[in-house]
Amino acid sequence: MDAKVVENTLQHRFELPIAGEIFASAYYRIESGKVALIHTEVPSEFSGQGIASRLAQGTFELLRKTGRKAILKCPFMNRFFAKHPEYADVVDG
Repeated sequence: MDAKVVENTLQHRFELPIAGEIFASAYYRIESGKVALIHTEVPSEFSGQGIASRLAQGTFELLRKTGRKAILKCPFMNRFFAKHPEYADVVDG
């Protein structure tokens, strides 16, 4: 799977295609001009395969590329960031 994370602004989420119409999602809302990541979701049949980590990495890379800052309200995103401090320039709270 070489899919890339894309932003679905209508659904307020970042998406990582997995198979066909199945994808992992990182939901967000805008707070004070920043992207508050509130929930990460991977279909249960795909859990344990590193998909959520690839989604998080792609989300942080996309935010970096577009010059936006993230507020981490999702427990998974907080754990990912704790293991990947190289995204400190993207995280703002």
